[in-house]
Amino acid sequence: MKILKYLSIIFLISNLFFLNSCGMYKKVDQRSMPDGAEAKARKNVKEGRGISLGNIGRRGSTNYEFSSSNPMWRSSLEILDFLPLTTVDYSGGIIITDWYSDNNNNDSIKISVRFLSNEIRADNLKIIVHKKVCDKGLNCRVNLVKNSTISSELLSAILKKAAVFEKENKNKKQKK
Repeated sequence: MKILKYLSIIFLISNLFFLNSCGMYKKVDQRSMPDGAEAKARKNVKEGRGISLGNIGRRGSTNYEFSSSNPMWRSSLEILDFLPLTTVDYSGGIIITDWYSDNNNNDSIKISVRFLSNEIRADNLKIIVHKKVCDKGLNCRVNLVKNSTISSELLSAILKKAAVFEKENKNKKQKK
């Protein structure tokens, strides 16, 4: 029992010694620090706090695209702007509307638009339409509407609008 007490005291004292030797944090002015991970990594290598492997493991430049510069995304939001939206996730590539009915309280629709790619092509959009039919507001049934005219008209309108946005973007780039 005494040995256990002595071991725990020695362990506690050694931990205090090692933790105390770490020192205090230095105050750093954030304005003098470089911005971005690559600049910070270069600074650490220059100061001898890191290693550099040259270009090993580096990929090509990444192309980040904001939602406002994506013509498919912009056109989809403009076409669906009359509907209340529940989920709009650019990084996930999905737009989901809320239930919508037009003067008929028994029937309502819900539309989901999934983006499979940023290219302006019909097979890069998947439009799913659900229809909810309620009997006097009590019993409701939700059904997937396959090959509906709504989805084909939406797809056509989104693609046309996206083509217009793409043409405008090309004209702006040519003028610069």
